[in-house]
Amino acid sequence: MPLRSPLLLPPSFVPPYLLDRLAERASAHASARAAQTLLIDREHRGLREAMAAQGVSSGLAPRYVRHDSPARAIHDAEHTMSLPGRLVRAEQQAATGDIAADEAYDYLGATYRLYHDIYERDSIDGAGMPLAGSVHYGNDYDNAFWNGRQMVFGDGDGEVMNRFTIAVDIIGHELTHGVIDHESGLVYEGQSGALNESICDVFGALVKQHLLKQTAQQADWLVGAGLFTGKVKARALRSMAEPGTAYDDPVLGKDPQPAHMKDFVVTRQDNGGVHINSGIPNRAFYLAATAIPGLAWETAGRVWYDTVCDRRLRKDADFAAFAQLSVEIAAQRFGADSAAHKAVGAAWNTVGVTAS
Repeated sequence: MPLRSPLLLPPSFVPPYLLDRLAERASAHASARAAQTLLIDREHRGLREAMAAQGVSSGLAPRYVRHDSPARAIHDAEHTMSLPGRLVRAEQQAATGDIAADEAYDYLGATYRLYHDIYERDSIDGAGMPLAGSVHYGNDYDNAFWNGRQMVFGDGDGEVMNRFTIAVDIIGHELTHGVIDHESGLVYEGQSGALNESICDVFGALVKQHLLKQTAQQADWLVGAGLFTGKVKARALRSMAEPGTAYDDPVLGKDPQPAHMKDFVVTRQDNGGVHINSGIPNRAFYLAATAIPGLAWETAGRVWYDTVCDRRLRKDADFAAFAQLSVEIAAQRFGADSAAHKAVGAAWNTVGVTAS
């Protein structure tokens, strides 16, 4: 399955504005680690920009033999920035005893299972791409990212942030950037970039719910719960149910995400607010999913997945375009009088993307 369009800039889990704040306000140790992380992230951005300018995709184009298994390979970067590092666990091998390596292995598998078992997608590219990951990247690196070929996980500074393999939805989120890259190719800036981030939060949350066998009503709808240490006043990095409430801390500041279009943030930072304004479509998905009894991955999740894969979705789609297409798809899949169709339409109305 060829890529439709490469991402313009490399997405990573922790947004740059939060790292900037840590670099300015945290303790000497955490500040230094945040500053180092920003430098590393900029280097990766430069690499992606250069590849895009040359017309080279960072994704893998070859088609693989279908394994119907994740074909995982976990490497240890051993606190360097050399990728992938030393292979420590391959598919079907026993646990290593290294918690980060074993979490990466398990959660890559959990993400694969959602896409394979529910959406009949064979890995990230739909053609059996092996899932590789590297743990212990850099020196207390404060981020995780998908580079088009593999997952990369930092250990966190240990003061503000824990290891980045700690939450399954972090891995589900980052791998979904790869799915988007191979499908709609949503441009990573402005509203299309915020949609890109939101869709990754959606499927990160669904990976967690699928793993825990939770209904939409049982789920916590927190993204990155456990990432922050107990020293930080934070529940998670984002809340899909209540954008803007995930954290309120003297060092981190207050969660800046809006929950409604009337509070849409116009900014040049963060690729035009991709991590900030994603709160609006995040809440729309939460409202749609929880309005329908049962399992979100079978209802609203199916609508969102079909929308991402629909060739009518332009790579520069804004919130309204995605909303309109998702409502049409809900009607096509579940029926015009279905609870799913009504819930999806009402959700976009409630967050102010579409008119009542």
